Amino acid sequence: MAQSPQQQTPNLDNIPEQLPILPLFNVVLFPKMVLPLIVMQQESIQLIDEAMSRDRLVGVVASRHTDPKNEYSAADLYEVGCSAMILKMAKAEDNRAQILLQGIGRFNVREYLETQPYLKAQVEHVRIEEARDKETEAMMSNLVSQYQQVVQLSSALPDEMGSMAKSLEEPGTLADMVTSTIDSGVQEKQEVLELYDIKARLRKVTQLVSYQFEILEIGNKIQSQVKGDMEKQQREYYLRQQLKAIQQELGEIDESGSEVEEYRTKIHEKNLPEEARKEAERELNRLSRMHPSSAEYSVALTYLDWMTALPWNETTDDNLDLESAEKVLENDHYGLEKAKRRILEYLAVLKLNPEIKGPILCLVGPPGVGKTSLGNSIARALGRKFVRVALGGIRDEAEIRGHRRTYVGAMPGRIIQGIRRSESKNPVFMLDEIDKVGADFRGDPSSALLEVLDPEQNYSFTDHYLDVAFDLSKVMFVTTANILDTIPPALLDRMEVLRLSGYTMEDKLKIATRFLIPRQRTAHGLKADQINITPGAVKHIISGYTREAGLRNLERELANVCRGAATKIAKEEAEFVKVGRKDVRDYLGPVRYSFDEIKKRVATPGVVMGLAWTEAGGDLLFIEATAMKGSGKLTLTGQLGEVMKESANAALSYIRANAGVLKIPEDFFDKHDLHVHVPAGAVPKDGPSAGVTLLTAIASLLTNTPTSKDLAMTGEITLRGQVMPVGGIKEKVLAAHRAGIRSIILPKFNEKDMEDIPANVKEEIEFHFVEKMRQVLRIALGK
Repeated sequence: MAQSPQQQTPNLDNIPEQLPILPLFNVVLFPKMVLPLIVMQQESIQLIDEAMSRDRLVGVVASRHTDPKNEYSAADLYEVGCSAMILKMAKAEDNRAQILLQGIGRFNVREYLETQPYLKAQVEHVRIEEARDKETEAMMSNLVSQYQQVVQLSSALPDEMGSMAKSLEEPGTLADMVTSTIDSGVQEKQEVLELYDIKARLRKVTQLVSYQFEILEIGNKIQSQVKGDMEKQQREYYLRQQLKAIQQELGEIDESGSEVEEYRTKIHEKNLPEEARKEAERELNRLSRMHPSSAEYSVALTYLDWMTALPWNETTDDNLDLESAEKVLENDHYGLEKAKRRILEYLAVLKLNPEIKGPILCLVGPPGVGKTSLGNSIARALGRKFVRVALGGIRDEAEIRGHRRTYVGAMPGRIIQGIRRSESKNPVFMLDEIDKVGADFRGDPSSALLEVLDPEQNYSFTDHYLDVAFDLSKVMFVTTANILDTIPPALLDRMEVLRLSGYTMEDKLKIATRFLIPRQRTAHGLKADQINITPGAVKHIISGYTREAGLRNLERELANVCRGAATKIAKEEAEFVKVGRKDVRDYLGPVRYSFDEIKKRVATPGVVMGLAWTEAGGDLLFIEATAMKGSGKLTLTGQLGEVMKESANAALSYIRANAGVLKIPEDFFDKHDLHVHVPAGAVPKDGPSAGVTLLTAIASLLTNTPTSKDLAMTGEITLRGQVMPVGGIKEKVLAAHRAGIRSIILPKFNEKDMEDIPANVKEEIEFHFVEKMRQVLRIALGK
């Protein structure tokens, strides 16, 4: 802080117009003021040494930067500074210099003459006439009055500063002294230094002092309020202690004491593990020393509530009757043989070894195949509690591991919350949509799931809120996903994958008859003797109004039929409604999918039907090729990905290399352009399995030969015409079967995947297993 004038101010006439410039950081020096400084920069220390050996005169200019460690230049300094004399100088052992400066007068920097070894500038000294009139007198009086109020409120200013300000007679000096002592920023003080008009300077300083007075007044008010609150709390504590003593004398028990004893009893009865018991008792001891009105009281109470509510030792008895469990699974679900067999195997092993750790199953398949409902059936078969947690869209790691108790509103993660809801240490715990877990700046929830789903680690899962280990090894975790690609490999490695590919026409018919129709009939208030949906109608709905691997759209369409029937019965138009194949149109409108339409599309040369895999299961993929006059350019459309584009180029290269065998004119590619399009252009498509279809479509076009109407194909190709294996065979075959396809070309290497295909599908479809494109073209085109 600048100090009051100490010595006689030197005459401005004796100060040269060329001065070495000493930059100031976070402070401004005013004329006639004294300022102590600590100088650390080597160039500034050299400047001071040379000034001390001459006339002790320097020019000081404030810097726009606040950190003296940063590099600075002449452009970083303000244009108005103050000439000063070095009154004292002393050097410390750590290569620093301590100096005492006294301001002399303002100057304007005209130009910088030298920058090395320190700044040196040509300056113009400013001489200011300080005439006093009535307005100036009034402004000085007002400034002194406000400044004295600031001195009274501020602990940093001695009381003598108010008297000193009152004794000053020069208005400019008064303004400078007040500005140098109040707590204002460098920019505000620099603005005062640059004001040469006395009245304008007094007005500016009055504004700064007024603002400083308001800040100090508010601060003192807050301090008084806090002090009053503390005194009030101390008084309330004293009175409550007296009340506690009176209650003890009267034999009454206070509420907080009863809560402490209640939780002490719960901790004892729960028989917590050693680590959990110590943490609960430590928190209980803290609670007993707190006042109920304290904010920490409710936090500790909530923690103890969680600790004593969790099932640390409570388990349900497993149903080890394999026949009963198998019956439950069969009653709840049709098909899904692999999943059912795996559950029964777990029960069998559990019967022989009760200490076995719970498996981590991952049910993968398209939407609507029964992944989530299967988890509930597993719980019923085992006789365990069932908990489901939806993971879709979770991005915060704390959703899994919980929040630390230092956060406001902290809660345990979803795993511990689910365990508490189940009231059991060994529930069937379903983590739904694990492939849709996200990650952002709040953490990676999938990484937090690594410990949860690792049988070698989850016996000591630690939630951040509980801060003690909880044993999850007895929990049977079941996860669901549509695809595996988005699941991190480290997480996928901890799970046993069970694929649920979809249902055939016969499967859907039986499921609709046994489950869907009765459920929708009940949901719409209909009785069994009021509506009858014939098997023929159900088959027509499956084939003509839905084309999916699962059952969701089928159930929606059955619900539409039931609503239509309910309307007729409610209007008393009919007492009984029978829905046959011909009646479906009245409820659902025109047929949406037709086999005839598919067959018409492939009747033209250059159009071939392929098979694709999607998140929703298998699907048909039509590829169209056409030619026009040009120069041999290949155009690809339909939002194809890079891999699919490469397959198209590879297919064209193979055909050009074998043009003679296919009887294609040699100059055809020099005179024609090819265009390959995959309809449904708004849907992105990628993958290597369309290679066989792309090559066949181009060959069909160039040989003017259409493919069979009932033929579909899939497979990856090489430049040499080899047919490579692809994935998703079961999904693709089921999609072809739903569409009425009767012949499919598959890679020879995928023949092993036929074990997963239902027997009735294999009977109805003719499969061609190929190794080379020559075989494909012979089957598809007869070439």
